[in-house]
Amino acid sequence: MARRRTPSPAAPTDCPCGRPAPYAECCGRLHRGEAAASSAEQLMRSRFSAFAVRDEPYLLRSWHPDTRPAAIDFDPSLRWERLEVLGSTEGGPFHTEGTVEFRAHYLEGGRSDALHERSRFVRHQGEWVYLDGDVGA
Repeated sequence: MARRRTPSPAAPTDCPCGRPAPYAECCGRLHRGEAAASSAEQLMRSRFSAFAVRDEPYLLRSWHPDTRPAAIDFDPSLRWERLEVLGSTEGGPFHTEGTVEFRAHYLEGGRSDALHERSRFVRHQGEWVYLDGDVGA
């Protein structure tokens, strides 16, 4: 019997971003295009959740066109587990840029690890987008 592959995990009940809210009411609204991120941190949280649920269209939509890749290659052996926001600068409603430092915990091949990054966000056509980041910052 052929094994059936699912391209992405089922939508979680709790939001992967770490906020105490259901996914559908938190980052799910942004992923579905029902709301826009009001801050750089909210966009970063929604992008972490998009990686967790493998939402390629949202990730590409929320990436600055100058640095956006053509596609996202999700590693099927990697599962994003938890997000820690370590700090942020600017990135609020009256800013045009901001940074968010975070640690994204993941499980790969039964081994736990974390990605530490300082991400830069800017407004592009009125919306917050991810520009780039320094990994291991």
